[in-house]
Amino acid sequence: MLTWIAGLIILMVKLGVVLGVMLFFAAYLVWAERKLLARLQVRYGPNRAGKFGLLQPIADTIKMITKEDIVPEAADRVIFLLAPAVVAFTALLMFAVVPFGPSMRIWGREIPLVISDLNIGLLYVFALSSLGVYGVALGGWASNSKFALLGGIRGAAQMISYELSLGLSLVPIVMLARSFSLVDIVQAQANYPFILVQPISFIIFFISAMAESKRIPFDLPEAENELGAGFHTEYSGMRFGLFFIGEYVHIQVLGALTAVFFLGGWRGPWLPAPVWLFLKIMLVALVMIWIRGTLPRLRYDQLMALGWKVLVPVALINILITGVFVLI
Repeated sequence: MLTWIAGLIILMVKLGVVLGVMLFFAAYLVWAERKLLARLQVRYGPNRAGKFGLLQPIADTIKMITKEDIVPEAADRVIFLLAPAVVAFTALLMFAVVPFGPSMRIWGREIPLVISDLNIGLLYVFALSSLGVYGVALGGWASNSKFALLGGIRGAAQMISYELSLGLSLVPIVMLARSFSLVDIVQAQANYPFILVQPISFIIFFISAMAESKRIPFDLPEAENELGAGFHTEYSGMRFGLFFIGEYVHIQVLGALTAVFFLGGWRGPWLPAPVWLFLKIMLVALVMIWIRGTLPRLRYDQLMALGWKVLVPVALINILITGVFVLI
């Protein structure tokens, strides 16, 4: 009984720490993106709320909480209110299987630095990633707005299309690691990171991950010059904030997955394991921001052609070649 209670307390502590750290860095990732984009565009960015604008995320949070939460009169109220939570919570739950380091021994007890080491962790990630589609599609449909509906349809088609290339890009990683567990995949990179032997998988995964997170040049579900704000056009207040948080948590998740699958996860010299994982997540996030400030938005036909005509066939060929080398 005492062992069960101790395990539950440890689990709740890990959940609280991960949730707090993720939300904190999601807020300051917005600040970092605004500052970096401002420098790329030769301007200052946020610089009024606190030194270097460091209090801007707090000001934005207060603004979101205190703004009026408007529900359109003709909207499907229940679905309209629940859709943002689906996007935010599915992104948060994906971190449950991300390992932050090897096990630590505390008070004579071996504590793994992962919330849950599932032997099907990769399938768990894909399942939650697929559920995130519902938040975008239902939010657009429930708003009873043609702009939001078009954004929701675009988002669903885009995320389903790039989910396929995302999954296929990781098949060679599973073949090399011989496991679906994210902990085992990191352990398999003890001698070298998989990016050195699977650069094609990395490129396909990274492009698909950017499309999954609806980042420029793949932000067709929002497309403000065509659709106002796309699937979240009718949202305001903290419900818009949940969509916003979900996007930046998703960036962190995809950065963590990129680190785990291709960059050796927590592995690195001198620094503690969680610090290495954090640095790799921030590196991936900064590259995404850099791409946002560099490339224009694709047309929708170009977006779908890239996914179905380029990434999927290349991923299938890469799986075949990897299988041949593994057998040899």
